[in-house]
Amino acid sequence: MLAKRIIPCLDIRDGRTVKGINFENIKDAGDPVDLGYYYSCEGADELVFLDITATIEKRKTFVELVKRIASTINIPFTVGGGINSINDIDVLLNSGADKVSINSSAVRNPEIITQVANTFGSQCCVIAIDAKFEEGTWFVYLNGGRLKTERNLHDWAKEAEDRGAGEILFTSMNNDGTKNGFAIEALKELAVKRKIPIIASGGAGTMEHFEDVFKNANVDAALAASIFHYNEINIKTLKDFLRKREIIVR
Repeated sequence: MLAKRIIPCLDIRDGRTVKGINFENIKDAGDPVDLGYYYSCEGADELVFLDITATIEKRKTFVELVKRIASTINIPFTVGGGINSINDIDVLLNSGADKVSINSSAVRNPEIITQVANTFGSQCCVIAIDAKFEEGTWFVYLNGGRLKTERNLHDWAKEAEDRGAGEILFTSMNNDGTKNGFAIEALKELAVKRKIPIIASGGAGTMEHFEDVFKNANVDAALAASIFHYNEINIKTLKDFLRKREIIVR
C-alpha cells in the first residue's frame, strides 16, 4: 500500500495566502513564500499553490511567486490558476513547478488534458474539480466556484482520467472551510471508480477527519489549508496520530 500524503494548499490572491468558507468570506492567511518553506520543513508531502482569482480577473499565475516558492522548498510542488495553454504549463514547469493543476480551462477545452499528458506526461497533470451537491447531484463549478455547469463530478472525473490526467483533486464546495469533515461518500465513489490517485479537499477540521477520509474513502492524499495556516493542526503531530491509527504515511 502506498503511503498516504498530507498536502497543505496555498490559495493565493494578490500575492498573499488567503482562506474562506464555502469559497466566500476570504481572509488573509500569510505570506506564501514563508508558508511554503515552513511546510517543507514540517514534513508536508507536497505543496499546492492555487491563484484563486486568476481565472476571474484574466490574470496569469504569478510566475515570479512560483519561482520564489520553488526555490525554498524540497517537496513536490503543484501550481494552478488561470492556466489556458501548453505554453502556460511550459512556463510554470520551467519556473519550478513539478505538476500543474487545471480546472476551468479543462472543462471548457478537455483536449488540453490530452495535450498536457502527451507533451509533459500524465504525472504532471492534476485535474482540479470544484463541485457542489445540489438536488441529488454533484455539479461541477468553474471560475473559483462562481459559475455552475451542467457537468457531473463523476462523469467529468472519468473523462479526465480517460484523457490522460494523472490525479484528481476534488474539492467539495459544500464542505470547504466548514471544518466539519470531508465529503466521504463522494470521495469513496471516486476512489472506487477511478484508477488514478484521488486528493480529498474541503472540510478538514480535526485529525480524526483525516483518519476518516483515509480509512473510509480510501483516497490517496488529503489537502487542507486554514487548519495548517493558523496552526490549528501541526503536520508532524497529524502524521504521528495517523501512524498510531495504523495509517501508513511518509
